[in-house]
Amino acid sequence: MAKPWDDLPLVEDRQTLETYGVPDPAVRDKVLDRLDGVHVAFIGASPLVIVSTSTSDGRCDSSPKGDPPGFVKVLDPTTLVVPERGGNNRMDGFHNILENPYAGLLFVIPGRPDTLRVNGEVRIVTNGDFFDDLEIRGHRPPLALMMRVEEVFFHCPKAFMRSKTWKPQTWDPDAVPSYAELAKLLWRRGDDPTEVDAYYSAEHYEKLLYSGGTRA
Repeated sequence: MAKPWDDLPLVEDRQTLETYGVPDPAVRDKVLDRLDGVHVAFIGASPLVIVSTSTSDGRCDSSPKGDPPGFVKVLDPTTLVVPERGGNNRMDGFHNILENPYAGLLFVIPGRPDTLRVNGEVRIVTNGDFFDDLEIRGHRPPLALMMRVEEVFFHCPKAFMRSKTWKPQTWDPDAVPSYAELAKLLWRRGDDPTEVDAYYSAEHYEKLLYSGGTRA
């Protein structure tokens, strides 16, 4: 079966790609191999990080991790740790890391259009002196992602400015069905709708935040 892009003009080599643009020297050279004080401050103020991983054959996954600001701990200029909280137990990213021990992190501070990108080699760790510092509301994570930083740089604000992500007047959370409705449409068909609504209510999810895995 033909793929959707089979009859379309494609970019398939670096030389062609670079005809569409190359970075200015300042942008090209802004990548560092260790965390500076401003990077540490940004990480400490971020309540959300997107973790991107891939399998050994290049199949990708991106997963959000969130907690109060400062939940990602910087151990030294080349090492940071992301705690793992209870979720749906799919652990797609961790399965990827077992095959391909590298990840990309995108740190976000709500209201700020610029982001921080950190890339490096990663391992899944089960304990360490720093685990006590990862505890939140009595929950000590069973696992954590430890990264040896190889690249760190700030990403320009244009994407968040174009999308108006932080402009409340542009928000429309009801543009698609609620999470409970999506569950009933897709992965919980046939379940009691009342039970599904109760399970995915904000009140119930709040109780599950630090109590281990969830059905999600």
